[in-house]
Amino acid sequence: MPVPALPRSVPSRAASAVTVAVAAGALVLSAVPAHATATPAQIATSKSTGVTYLKSLQAADGSYVTGGGLSNEWAFSALAAAGTAAADVTPGGDPTKNARLVYRNQLAAAGWPGASPVATDYQRGTLNAYAAGIDPARVGPGRNLIADLVAYWQTAEPGYYGPSANFNGTVFGLLALGGAKTQSGTKRVPQALLDASVTAVRANQHTDGGWNYSKAAGDPTELGKGSDIDMTGAAMASLCVGGVPNTDAAVVAAKNFLKGKLLSSGAFNAMWGANTDSNGWAVSGLNACGINPQGTDFTSGTGKTPVDFLIAQQFKPGGGFKYVSTDTVPSAYASVDGLRAVAGAGFTATPPAPVAAGEPAWAATSAFTAGTAARLALVVDNGTATPKVCAVTLTPTGGTVTLGDVLDAAATATPSGCVTSVTPSTGAGTITAINGTANSGPSTWKVVLDGGTAAAATRATTVHVGDTVSLRYGS
Repeated sequence: MPVPALPRSVPSRAASAVTVAVAAGALVLSAVPAHATATPAQIATSKSTGVTYLKSLQAADGSYVTGGGLSNEWAFSALAAAGTAAADVTPGGDPTKNARLVYRNQLAAAGWPGASPVATDYQRGTLNAYAAGIDPARVGPGRNLIADLVAYWQTAEPGYYGPSANFNGTVFGLLALGGAKTQSGTKRVPQALLDASVTAVRANQHTDGGWNYSKAAGDPTELGKGSDIDMTGAAMASLCVGGVPNTDAAVVAAKNFLKGKLLSSGAFNAMWGANTDSNGWAVSGLNACGINPQGTDFTSGTGKTPVDFLIAQQFKPGGGFKYVSTDTVPSAYASVDGLRAVAGAGFTATPPAPVAAGEPAWAATSAFTAGTAARLALVVDNGTATPKVCAVTLTPTGGTVTLGDVLDAAATATPSGCVTSVTPSTGAGTITAINGTANSGPSTWKVVLDGGTAAAATRATTVHVGDTVSLRYGS
């Protein structure tokens, strides 16, 4: 792929680029599935056998993350969508090596994700930790994936995460922050923050209704270029996860773009030809927006739908999915994308409760560890401008910290400028001004922790490990 740091990598496409380029025409005319619109029974069978195949990808040590190169950790989103908890996936039935425990330990390691991390590393980790039943903000005392992600907020281009030229980083940032909810099922970041990225995604929508991996905003030439099936699925999903209804003009245009690319087989005419990954991403986009991928708009003249095509790509009885129809062996990545889509999910899924005895619904650290550096996500919204957002690093002296501690540490946050002044600057009293905006009449500074109830902001407010701290000015 020409785009670096893609959150979900597609090695089959990269490895087969030459073959696909030569055979694109043949792939468009690939074999028509043997059955019409997929039935609930066929979908149930697809899910069951798909889970069996994904379980076979687990390494002997319990891992889905291989050492070096591309890995299979996106399997957690597909497993969750199909109703299987990561904590119940074990090699040889060994519960001490269950997939959730092993993945959590990998994410919590000081050396993860490597020497030169990028925004999409943390977006991938957030989406998959959530699907695995790991609270992404509470992976461990020193690992808060939400804070790690917001550290890539682009102050000069609000709404973007990571270099704006790599637009997919902004799409997956919105997917992660909007989709990886709290343990109680609420959005952990304020809507104003999501809205900033929604605006950025809208600005990058091409004139044909779709999107591509690179930035197009403000460039008529780029906006006029043909869009990519995969990225259209991801971008429309990000809008809907970010709070945009499926009746919105941008979502409708994306739906119409995909509709116009539907082939008689139920596949989409992607830039790499008809393939499972592209269909999976497109269907996941429709799923995230509550648009039926087997509805009238997505049923071809021969009665085939994108879900039909995906199920036809699945080996029976093995459960793995082909990348292209001519493949004779399954692809791990195509199997993840295909199963997640057939199971009705977007780009992550709410984790099912484990059935294994003693396994909690969520794996999460419950307190700071004194002396261990930790990060918190901080959002400051004065009500009149785009919110400021940053990752605050502090070293707690106990199991909790105070809002005053967080604001003091924000002086050296990433990115800088999130908090420039606070009144009072010491003590435990009510906060009367932040960044020069002072309480006035009914308009005051309030604090919301993890999307909870707003309360008067005081320096003494208790903040727990993993809390997303949102400060909002208003009545």
